Amino acid sequence: MYTTDENGTLNNYAVVPKMSYAEYPSPGQQRRYALQGAGAVLLVMFLVLTAFAA
Repeated sequence: MYTTDENGTLNNYAVVPKMSYAEYPSPGQQRRYALQGAGAVLLVMFLVLTAFAA
């Protein structure tokens, strides 16, 4: 989208997308997020302990 003034100069404007609202995660998604978080914590702890052991 753009406009032109009397000198022929173009002014460009960004196209604003339509807003959409996020929905609250379902119980299944919440469980999956909790499992992913627990897996991430275990992975980081394993890496830290391995670094200390080396």
